[in-house]
Amino acid sequence: MIKKKIKLKDIAKELEVSISTVSKALKNSEEISRDTKEKIQAFARLYNYKPNNIAVSLKNKRTKNIGVIIPDIVHHFFTTVIRGVENYALEKGYNVIVCLSDESFDKEVINMEMLANGSIDGFIMSLSAGTEKKKDFNHLKEVTDQGIPLVLFDRVTNEIDCDKVVIDDIQGAYVATKKLIDEGRKRIVLLTTQDFFSVSLNRNLGYQKALKDAGVKVKDDFILKLPFMDVDDKAISEFLERTKPDAILSTNEIFGIFAMRVLQKKGFEIPNDISIIGFTDGLLAQHANPAITSVAQHGEKMGEMAAKMLIDRVENEEDEEPNYQTKIIAPTLIERESTF
Repeated sequence: MIKKKIKLKDIAKELEVSISTVSKALKNSEEISRDTKEKIQAFARLYNYKPNNIAVSLKNKRTKNIGVIIPDIVHHFFTTVIRGVENYALEKGYNVIVCLSDESFDKEVINMEMLANGSIDGFIMSLSAGTEKKKDFNHLKEVTDQGIPLVLFDRVTNEIDCDKVVIDDIQGAYVATKKLIDEGRKRIVLLTTQDFFSVSLNRNLGYQKALKDAGVKVKDDFILKLPFMDVDDKAISEFLERTKPDAILSTNEIFGIFAMRVLQKKGFEIPNDISIIGFTDGLLAQHANPAITSVAQHGEKMGEMAAKMLIDRVENEEDEEPNYQTKIIAPTLIERESTF
């Protein structure tokens, strides 16, 4: 059944030809036989097909520009991803345009609309907090429906069919928690954000799995879910006072550093009294005192991989339906002074 607003892929499906064939036929390409062209053009007229100017611009004239949308420019992880994207893109002759969603759904939509005006060949992006919380991905679907390549990284959604690059967050948290268990720690607490963040949810799952596999009971009151980007000293202090942990796993390095500061003010020694492990392996963790053991997310590698997937998609248009891939990068535990 053809939708009211017909697209290239609808014509292709109905007439059992490739999207590429439909596109070429509508441009009157000599590569397509006369009979096929006439059939496709007549069908398009019948259903009042209107070409999308953005998609046509992208298909007809490559800009050699890649649009990258990130949620946070301050976060060390995202800066390393951008570096990885640029390393690969520049090597292939592409420029990189970076936009900041600032964790806002509205700003993410505006950025996509601004870039999808024929000025870029495709998108690389990590979902904003606002988008993950709202669970509204229509702006992404509109882009992919028009044939504009999209690669999601780190914060992704299964609602959109596209290429993705993620770290194995469950495994990263599992390895970190097991490290603390192997140290002999008995009261391991988790500092995290709300579960609407895909990465936080998966790190929570990894933490709980490691405890269960070691025969340690998972206690809900050992898990503190803090508002994102809102480091609450008081909430962390009260949580640590109440739970009296001998080890902390933090789903980001900022929460871990704040917890360490609270503990040091109370006279605790790290790691003699309490071990700490955080995610990201950014500059804050590396230069803290003591330096914090971290789960490295390999942002630069993730950026290079995302850029390769996008450029391959841009330059190698396939006749058949695309076979989207999700690349999973293995995390690495970088041991430092906050653990034994």
